[in-house]
Amino acid sequence: MPMQTLVKPQPLSSSSDLSSVNVRPTLFLAISTVGRRLIHQAEIVAPHLELVVIEGGSGVGKQTLARLLHSQSTFARSAFKRCDTREWLLNEIDSQYLSGFTYLDRIDLLAAPGQALLLRALKSLQSRTSGSFALVASSETSLRDMALDGSFLPDLAFRFTATRFSVPPLRERREDIAPLAALFLERLSERYRIPRLCLAPGGTARLLQHDWPGNARELSSVLESAVLESANGLIRAEDLRIVAAPLPLSRNMLFFFSPFYRTAKNFC
Repeated sequence: MPMQTLVKPQPLSSSSDLSSVNVRPTLFLAISTVGRRLIHQAEIVAPHLELVVIEGGSGVGKQTLARLLHSQSTFARSAFKRCDTREWLLNEIDSQYLSGFTYLDRIDLLAAPGQALLLRALKSLQSRTSGSFALVASSETSLRDMALDGSFLPDLAFRFTATRFSVPPLRERREDIAPLAALFLERLSERYRIPRLCLAPGGTARLLQHDWPGNARELSSVLESAVLESANGLIRAEDLRIVAAPLPLSRNMLFFFSPFYRTAKNFC
């Protein structure tokens, strides 16, 4: 099914430059193989989804992927409802609230009483006409592993993990770092109403050398801090306040991103 708000770019070749990659999507951006696979799976699942879990570490883009699912679902014209699981630890769950599209953040934090309440609400919903709801949950831990160690109800875990997305950390999809950085800088320019920001070639090299334990959220934070240090809208390596020893930049990564080093206009 063709996407209207997201273009899936192809991997860059040695003769490509950033201008060949669409960096304006507001949903899930990826040029890495694993990232494009997630987008493809989302396109297949979204029109038919009912229960889905998105698993991955903090800051990898779970909610962003959930918004992509929402945009491609039958509920695209209705609200994207986000609910923090911790709010359900103290409140009774009304199954009617789950009608439509609901994003349940951090289901792995749901205590045993809340799990039982959620399971009961789901049974009530699933007994009605199919297509009345779509519930997408996020988790930083494998729900199946939690079910095996007794910390999560197996029935609830198996209902959610029948359709499961696993978002890898940013360090395992380094091809996405430069396009994500370009997208974040564009958003920062718009937010602060300043001229378009650019990454100097040395700045991009610095980003590629970092392991990004905080994933895309850390990348966004580092770039926003760098905006205050930059001169004339050009962000240099020394403007990037990254607290970690840089990783060696492999020859493969230098080759893959070689167009980015040839001219600063690729970052503007």
